[in-house]
Amino acid sequence: TLGMCGMKFDMGGAAGQFGAFLAAARLGGIGAPLHCVLCLAENAVSEHALRNDDVITMYSGLTVEVNNTDCEGRLVLGDGVAYCAKHLSPRLVIDMATLTGAQGVSTGLLHSALYCNDETTERQAVAAGLASGDYAFPILYAPELHLHELKSQIADMKNSVKNRTNAQSSCAGSFILRHLFHAGYTGPALHIDMAYPVENDSRATGYGVALISKLLNII
Repeated sequence: TLGMCGMKFDMGGAAGQFGAFLAAARLGGIGAPLHCVLCLAENAVSEHALRNDDVITMYSGLTVEVNNTDCEGRLVLGDGVAYCAKHLSPRLVIDMATLTGAQGVSTGLLHSALYCNDETTERQAVAAGLASGDYAFPILYAPELHLHELKSQIADMKNSVKNRTNAQSSCAGSFILRHLFHAGYTGPALHIDMAYPVENDSRATGYGVALISKLLNII
């Protein structure tokens, strides 16, 4: 359908992370182990596609009721961050994705939305954005006020909100981080929603490579 045109940019988060990872590997200077976990899926209709009302078990162990098949990105991200928690012993987890259309309402066309549980990391990410030109701005972090939007009667949570006017980008971030924390991680976590900065005039911008590269040199 016409509504799906341009969705090739939905891999922009993974592309930005991988670009930053390659830059760090080639330039060096990172004084800690660095891992890049790419959460990839072919979002196509087939006999294996998710359906509304499906209940799935995530890698974190939490169950999710699918009430919006267009919210598939947070499912693969939830599994990816849970994998990090269980296998990589991270000290900081950064995920980045073109996750919500609401990001543009929250922070506009040029700034990504930062959803972070740690004030120091949040400030460092804002500074990295200003220094790199990949601008970023914080959004509300209050999972205790937002997780009820994902409440399910038959699973641990749904994959999309009940009320689309209640801080959608924050709710989506809380979905991802809930799986991270349920998998045992207790440290700082930064979710970057860059649904709008990822493209300009139907062309990819490469957003995120400079932001993550600069952030790695700050933290």
